[in-house]
Amino acid sequence: MTGIADNKDLINRIAEDESAYQYLRSFVTPNKQQLFEKVLAHRTRHVTVVLEDIYQPQNASAVIRSCDCFGIQDLHIIEVEHTYELNKKVVKGASKWVDRHHYSSNEDAIKQLKNNGYKIVATTPHTDMTLDELPLDDKVALMFGTESTGLTDYALSEADYKIRIPMYGFSESFNISVSAAVSLNHLMTKLHNSQDIKWQLSPEEYKRQEIRWILKVINKVETHVKDFYKKQRSKYE
Repeated sequence: MTGIADNKDLINRIAEDESAYQYLRSFVTPNKQQLFEKVLAHRTRHVTVVLEDIYQPQNASAVIRSCDCFGIQDLHIIEVEHTYELNKKVVKGASKWVDRHHYSSNEDAIKQLKNNGYKIVATTPHTDMTLDELPLDDKVALMFGTESTGLTDYALSEADYKIRIPMYGFSESFNISVSAAVSLNHLMTKLHNSQDIKWQLSPEEYKRQEIRWILKVINKVETHVKDFYKKQRSKYE
C-alpha cells in the first residue's frame, strides 16, 4: 500500500516551494532534523542492491537492514516466482528509511538499472574477479540470488562484472545476508575514503529524500498538508 510519502508529485511540489518545505519541517523535532541531516550526509545511490527472487523473509529483511546501516538508499527487488516478505523482528524499522523498487521480471529490472547508469555486478563464487578489484568509477548495482541456486543465467549473462568474496574455509558461499553486509561494508569504506568519486546524494536528491522522511514521521501529516495548501489558496481568493 502506498502512502503520502510515496507521492512523487507531492514531494516535487514541496521541494519547489520553500514555504511548504519549511512549514512541514516545523513539525519535526530539532533532534529528528539533526538525525536526518547526519544520515543523509552518508546516503548514496552510487551503490545499490538487487535481490533476485529471494524468498527467505529473514534473509530478505537482514539485507534491507544492512542497506540502511551502510547508507544505501535503494533496494531493487525482483519477484518472478517468490514474493518479497519482511520479517519485522529482523528488519527493526529499517524498511521505513530504504526505498524499495519492485519488478516482476529480471529484464525490466536490469533494463531500468542500466538506463539509470548502473553497471550490473553479479555476485558468484564461480569467477576470478574479487570484490576488492571491482571499479567504482561508475554506479554499481550488486545482484544477489538465492542461496540454493544463486543468480539466474540471464542475470549472469547481462552482468558487466562478476565478483566473488574471498573465502578460506570449506563452504563455497556465505549466507545471502552476510554476503550483502560484507560487500556493502567493503564498498562503502572505499567510497568514504575516495577523494574523486561523487557518491553522495545530489542536493536535489537530498532535499527530496528529506521531504519523504518528513512525511513519514509527522503525525496526521495528511491533515497538515491539506491545511497548508488550503491556506495558500485562500490568499488568492
